[in-house]
Amino acid sequence: MGRKYFGTDGVRGRVGQAPITPEFVMRLGFAAGAALVARDGLRPQDRPAVLIGKDTRISGYMLEAALESGFAAAGVDVMLCGPMPTPAVAYLTRALRLQAGVVISASHNPFDDNGIKFFSAQGTKLPDAVELDIEARLEQPMACMDSAQLGKARRVDDAAGRYIEFCKSTFPNDLDLRGLRIVVDSAHGAAYHVAPNVFHELGAEIVGVGDAPNGLNINHQVGATAPAALRQAVLEHKADCGIALDGDGDRLVMVDAAGTLYDGDQLLYVIARHRARSHPVPGVAGTLMSNLGFEHALGRLGIDLGRARVGDRYVLEMMQDKGWILGGENSGHIICLDRHTTGDGIIAALQVLAALRATGETLADACADLTLYPQKLINVKMPGGFDWSADSGIKSAVKAAEATLDGSGRVLLRPSGTEPLLRVMVEGRDASVVLAQAEAIAGSVRQAFGA
Repeated sequence: MGRKYFGTDGVRGRVGQAPITPEFVMRLGFAAGAALVARDGLRPQDRPAVLIGKDTRISGYMLEAALESGFAAAGVDVMLCGPMPTPAVAYLTRALRLQAGVVISASHNPFDDNGIKFFSAQGTKLPDAVELDIEARLEQPMACMDSAQLGKARRVDDAAGRYIEFCKSTFPNDLDLRGLRIVVDSAHGAAYHVAPNVFHELGAEIVGVGDAPNGLNINHQVGATAPAALRQAVLEHKADCGIALDGDGDRLVMVDAAGTLYDGDQLLYVIARHRARSHPVPGVAGTLMSNLGFEHALGRLGIDLGRARVGDRYVLEMMQDKGWILGGENSGHIICLDRHTTGDGIIAALQVLAALRATGETLADACADLTLYPQKLINVKMPGGFDWSADSGIKSAVKAAEATLDGSGRVLLRPSGTEPLLRVMVEGRDASVVLAQAEAIAGSVRQAFGA
């Protein structure tokens, strides 16, 4: 059965347009609640409970109320934690022994997008079977439990404090961050009241960026997808390093004292390299977008790189299948399964900082043996229903690019799982060749769409 609403990261879209409307989200809450009741086989007196968190988008208020209504109608109790990072909701769902967690967020997208994503009782993404069950129930009329069976709602007042303590617990007890000046960019998002406190309570002096959300400025010229603000603040304040998260706090990039930017591949390499010094690291799960230079550097350490489909849920699936504890994407989603059940920007930053504090190295030192190949990614708007993979012009452009690279690079075309885009990626040793071939393929894509 194909998916109609769920993408790689939940249900997402433009607010006010299907499916991100109050009416649909209320039905989604009811369908998810009904699926939970049916799956767990609970008695009415033991009805399930879910946690709802959100980022700082203004639409979060509206969608939170709609979800709460849907769950209550299905006889599911609701706990509300307000703005909290996505990985915090995953943690709290598990810690509070709830049946599911729900996050209202569109991650790194602009404020006028939003989405709904779910976590299981174990703090992991919902299994495909459960998402398909929810989709099937969305096609049925929405009902309502008898008044005595309706769900209740209450606030979790200490959610931020609980999560701050959890994050700190993942940092070695014999280390601290005293003497470090760190710029923390929270992207005006869900981590604005959490991330600075984590690093401050471990001893660092904090310079805050992107920590004044107003409902409209999430991810706007700040955060992991716009790191120029982080770099400028690090240089201006002469900081030791900078940490940038995205709007929901599950993505990380860092900047060193010289203003050099480090992406997810590089940061994951720092963590894996440090772990390998104390115990074997058989493999790291990456994606089709993971850099060839990253793969080669891991190979020199005797660490295999597995390439999963793009999306942190697929990285996690590979990690679980292979029994690996490290994985991530070059976009900055980093998963350390011995620390958390899902990708977490704050915890990933703490693992990088722990490696640097333990060795006395800088980010530049730790990445000295890793040279990333030039990689060009071009996003081309893609109309729905177009079969780009069958177009002869696109096929010819890809074949020509691969011939030019002559085995020293890669070409990858893939549709976005969250936006109406076709992503064109070319990677190789020569930056000028990479750029030219990426633009040639993107041009063929635009020409095919136009036709």
